Amino acid sequence: MNELPIDEAFLQQVETLQTLLKHNAAGLFGGNHQSRTYGSSCEFADYRDYIPGDDIKRVDWNAFARFDRLYLKLYLDERQLHTRIYIDASKSMTYGNGKKDVQAIRIAATIAYLSVCEMDKVSIYAVVGGQTQEILSGLHGKDAYFASIGKLNELAFDGESRLSEALLPASVGYGDGLSVILSDFLTDENYEDGIDRLAERKRDILCVQILSKEELNPKLRGKMHLYDSENHARFYRKNINREVVRAYRLALEYATDRIRGFCASRGADYLLVSAEDSVHKIFFEKLTDMGVLK
Repeated sequence: MNELPIDEAFLQQVETLQTLLKHNAAGLFGGNHQSRTYGSSCEFADYRDYIPGDDIKRVDWNAFARFDRLYLKLYLDERQLHTRIYIDASKSMTYGNGKKDVQAIRIAATIAYLSVCEMDKVSIYAVVGGQTQEILSGLHGKDAYFASIGKLNELAFDGESRLSEALLPASVGYGDGLSVILSDFLTDENYEDGIDRLAERKRDILCVQILSKEELNPKLRGKMHLYDSENHARFYRKNINREVVRAYRLALEYATDRIRGFCASRGADYLLVSAEDSVHKIFFEKLTDMGVLK
C-alpha cells in the first residue's frame, strides 16, 4: 500500500461529512441502526464518565461538585452500543489500480467516526486467514479516535481470509450494535456461517462488497496467464475473447447476487461499491438511498 489511506486531508473530509450529515439527515444509522433514543425515559439508571462532545446539559453538576469529575446521567432506555468492523485483509483486496484495500480502510474509518460521534464504542478487526486480529478495541470519543485511527495505515493485506472460520469463534455482543464486513466476497470459502453467527447474536449487519473497476468492467483481451492473487498455485491461461468476458460477467453477476440475496434473507444490509467511489458518494448517496443513513 503506497499511499496512506488515513491522512490529515482524509480526516478533514470525514469531519466535514459528519457535519453535513448531521445538518441534512434525520439521524445516523437510521432504522435498525439507530444507536439510541434520548429523553424517552425519566428513570435514572447509572452514570458514565463525560466524553468530549457529550451534551453538557446531561452532566450531573452535583456529582462534579462532590468529586471534581464530570459524569453523565444515563436512563433506562439509554445504552452505549458497540460498532464492530471486520476488514478482509486478504491479498485479493490489493487487486486493481483502484486499491480496494485503501477503500476498505477509508470506509472503516468513516463508519468508526460516525459511530463515535453517536457516542458508541468501536472495535476494528482484520480478518487474516481464519482469525480476527484486533486493530482497535473499545474506542470511544473523538479524542481517542483521532489518536488511534492511524493504526489502520499499518494493516497489511496478504494471503487468504476465511470469514466464517474467523467470525464463528469471535466474541460479539448480543443485540448491542452494528457489525460491518468489508470484503470483495470473491471467494469459494464459506462466508454465510459467519453472517449467520452475527444474525443469531441479534447484531445489525452491513456487508460492503468492494470491487475494482477491472473486476467490474474487465478490459483484458488476448492471450493471458492469470494467477489467483491469494494462491499462485491456481492459475488461468487462455485467450481472453468476447465469449470469455461474457462468461466472466455472468459469473460476477452470480457472485454479487449470491451475497446480496443471502444478506436479504438474514435481514442484513448489502452494498456494492467500486474502489474508485468517493467517501461522499458512498455515504451521501448509496447508504442514504438504502436507508442505512437517513
